Amino acid sequence: MDFTAERKAMVDSQVRVNDVTNHEIHMAMMAVPREQYCAADRVFAVYSDAGVEIAGERKLMPARDVSKLLQAADAREGEKALAVAAPYAAAVLARMGLTVTAQEADQAVFDVVGDALAAEGVTTAVAPLAAPVGEGWDLIVCEGGVAEIPSAWGAALRIGGRMVVVERRGAVGKAALYVKGREGLSRRELFDSSPALLAELTPAPTFAL
Repeated sequence: MDFTAERKAMVDSQVRVNDVTNHEIHMAMMAVPREQYCAADRVFAVYSDAGVEIAGERKLMPARDVSKLLQAADAREGEKALAVAAPYAAAVLARMGLTVTAQEADQAVFDVVGDALAAEGVTTAVAPLAAPVGEGWDLIVCEGGVAEIPSAWGAALRIGGRMVVVERRGAVGKAALYVKGREGLSRRELFDSSPALLAELTPAPTFAL
C-alpha cells in the first residue's frame, strides 16, 4: 500500500471537501503516518472514513472529524496542547508546531502508538481521563465521544484557552468548541459527529422507581 498516496487521497476526499481550509492542517495530515496509530491488523482500513480500532474498545476518530475539530480550535504554532484520548490529533498538532502532551488512561493504547508519538516529539502520560495532567493549557482536544465533560478539563485551560470535544448522549453527538473567559466557559456547537464513547467518561445508568 502506498501510504503517501493514501494520505493525500484522505485529505482530498475527507478533509478539503468538508470545508476544512486550513493549509497547515492539510500539510500535517499528509505528513503524519496515520497507519502507525491503529492496531496492526486494522492498517488496511486506517485511511477510510470509518473509526478504526487502536486497542481494546478505543478507536481513531475519522480524519474528517479530527480536521474539523482542529480548524475550529484555531491551533497555533508555539501553543501548548493536551490531547486526551486523542493520539492522532496529538501527532497532527505536533506537526503544526505545538508542544503536545497525549494523555491516556490505558497503557495498552501507548503500547500501540507510543513509538509513533515519541517520533513526533509528543510527551505521553497515563492518568485517568477525568483528571487532566498539567494546567494552563492553550488547547484541549479529545477524539472520543464524551457523555459529560469533566469539570477539571475546563479548569485546566488558561484564560483564552479552547477545548474541542464531541458531546454524545445519543446515537448522534455534537462537536463543540469551548472558550475559557474570566467568567467561565462559552460554548459553540460545530457539527454532528458520532465517535465511540469513552467508557471511562460515561456515567453508569441510573434507575428510578
